[in-house]
Amino acid sequence: MYRKLPCIKVTGDSTEKGFHEVIEESPYALFVNGRHTMTAMMSPESLEDFVTGYLFTEQIIKAPDEIESIRVEEHRISVITKNLFKSLGPKKTILSGCGGSASFIDPEKLPKIQSTFSVTPELISLMTKKALESELHKITGGIHVVALSGAEDIITVSEDIGRHNALDRVIGYALRQKIDLSQTFVIVSGRISSEMVRKCLVANIPVIVSRGATTTLAVDIAEKNGLTIVGFARGSKMNVYTHPMRILGLE
Repeated sequence: MYRKLPCIKVTGDSTEKGFHEVIEESPYALFVNGRHTMTAMMSPESLEDFVTGYLFTEQIIKAPDEIESIRVEEHRISVITKNLFKSLGPKKTILSGCGGSASFIDPEKLPKIQSTFSVTPELISLMTKKALESELHKITGGIHVVALSGAEDIITVSEDIGRHNALDRVIGYALRQKIDLSQTFVIVSGRISSEMVRKCLVANIPVIVSRGATTTLAVDIAEKNGLTIVGFARGSKMNVYTHPMRILGLE
C-alpha cells in the first residue's frame, strides 16, 4: 500500500536527507466481457470487492452472482459476466483526486431508499471514531477511509487514495458476504459528493456520515430520494442535513 521514498526533510533552517512513506497509486484498466469499461487510479488491494461494488453501483450487474469470473493481472482486471451481451455504457476514467469522473445524475431515475434502519447520535460518534483511526493514514497522510457499520459494530473498512473507490469496495464486500445493506450506514473520511450519494442510493444504504463537509447537490439528491446525510461528525457534534427521522432522539 505504500513505499518509502527518499526526500529532503526541512525543519526551519535545517535540512536532512531521509525517507518518507508514500501511498501507492496504480492504474487498473477494467475490461468486462472483453470490452474496456474504464480505467481507475487507485490503491492496489481488495480488487475483487472494488470490481463487484463498482459494477453494482454503475448498475451493470444487479447481484454478485451475475459475475462468472474476475481475473487480475498487472494493471488489468478482466471480468466475465453470465450475460455476455450486457450493455456497459461509455468508457470512463476514474481519477484518484476529489474531482474525477462521475456518472450523469438524474435524481428522478435514481432509486429511493427503502429501509427501516435508525441509529443514535452516540453510535454514530463511536463508530466514526473507531472507523477513522487509520494507521495507514497516520503513516502516510495520504489515504481516504470508508467504513460500513451495522447497528452494533463496524462491518468492514476500506482505505484507498480515492474515497469513491473505497466506497465501492465496502459495497462490494457487503454484496459478496450477503449483508443486508438496508440495515447499515457508511462512514467516510472525506467530503460527501453527489456521486457518493448516488452509490448509496443504488446500494440502498440509508445513512452516510462524514467527519467533513457535503455539497449542495449531494444534499438535494439525498433529500429527494430518502437518504440521510450527516456531516461534520466530530465527537458529540454533527450536522444532520436530510431525513433526520433516522437519527434517534432528534426532534
